[in-house]
This record gives sequence, structure tokens and C-alpha cells, in this order.
Amino acid sequence: MSFDFTKENMNTFFKDLGKEFRRLNGTKMRAEIVLIGGGSVLANYNFRDMTNDMDAVIHALSVMKEAILYVSDKHNLPSDWLNTNFKKTDSFSKKLEEVSIYYRTFSNILEVRTVAAEYLIAMKLKSGRQYKNDLSDIVGILWEHKNRGESITREKINNALLKLYGDTQLSDISMKLLDIVYSNEDFESAYNNYRESEKEAKNILLEFNEKYPGELKGENISDIIERIRSSRNV
Repeated sequence: MSFDFTKENMNTFFKDLGKEFRRLNGTKMRAEIVLIGGGSVLANYNFRDMTNDMDAVIHALSVMKEAILYVSDKHNLPSDWLNTNFKKTDSFSKKLEEVSIYYRTFSNILEVRTVAAEYLIAMKLKSGRQYKNDLSDIVGILWEHKNRGESITREKINNALLKLYGDTQLSDISMKLLDIVYSNEDFESAYNNYRESEKEAKNILLEFNEKYPGELKGENISDIIERIRSSRNV
């Protein structure tokens, strides 16, 4: 079961989460949540209006699990609407909390934080999934910061990669993206192109999975996408 999170309903869910955590826990011990990925994008930017993932680092007493389930029941959300599954991915770094920035406090007890721009870009580059929003999110963040007069340099991104992962090694897909966007800085066109490409890649994988159920593996996804795209262009 998936759910479309928006900035508006996300804030409503965290408001209710803070209230329920306070009811269960009292006011002695505060809780902290660091939003990662799509949630962090929604909180800080306007180019994307929804996400299906609400990944987070959660620091709270055990009653937070009960509070999360309360919110899922109240709003008919998946039971894991707020989860830490991203810790199993290549984009996870233990240093993410160090580079988090304040977002909002709910019910004077739940502090929600997000990931600063260059580190969010570094995470998306490290993941580099063609069938999600990783690539378009990178361009969208660069685009909005340019419009704000706060352009993010490639050097700043490299420093963020070093901080989080200890190196600047990226996939060919992610390196190509950086070369494209920094060569002409036409972020609007690049964003639209990557969004269309991501939608196409997602459809390719859905169709492939219907034909060959169980054959999709993390290590073969990129090859499958490229092979099918090549066959269509022949």
C-alpha cells in the first residue's frame, strides 16, 4: 500500500504524531526525527508536490512506535508510513544527523529536521535510481537554489560526498547528470527531461515485472532499462 504525501498532509501527520507522543510520554523526554529523501524535499522545496516515501532517522522512546501506529490508524496510512528502511541503502550515512537542519517543532516535544541541500543532493547522487525521483530531485534542488540566488557549486557537492561517504565516487548515470547540468545550467529543461525519463523507466520496469515476475534484482535494473530503451530506438 502506498500513499501520496504532500507538504500539507505531512505537517498534519507530524502534528498528530507530536500530540500522541506527548500524551503517551508526557513532557519529560523530547523526540527528534530527521526526514530523509522525499520528505526532506517536500519540506524545503516547491518543484515536487508529493512523495510516496517518508524515510527518517528517529530518536525517541519506544512509545513513538505506538504513536506512529496511532497516526496510521487515524489517517488510514500504511503502518510503516514513517520508517527507517533507507538505512539499508547505499545512500545511508551515519553522518546525516550531523548535517541536518531544523524544520519545525510539533506540540513542543517533537522536533523535525531535514537534510541540508548539498547533502541531500549527495544522497540522491549516491542512489542515482533512474526509476525514482533521484535524478530530477537533484536538478530541482539546484534549480530552486539558483532562483533564490543561492547557487550550489559542484565543489560544494563534492565536499558533501566526502563528508558523508569518504569519497566522491559515483555511478556513470550520476556523473553524467552533473556534467549535463553544470555545462549549460538550463535547469528547467534538464528537470523536465529527467522527469519524463524517470516516468518512462518506471513503466519499463512495471511492464518487465509483469512479463517476468521475480526477475528484477537491484543489480540488473539499470541494464534492463537500458536494454529495453535501446531495443525501442532501433
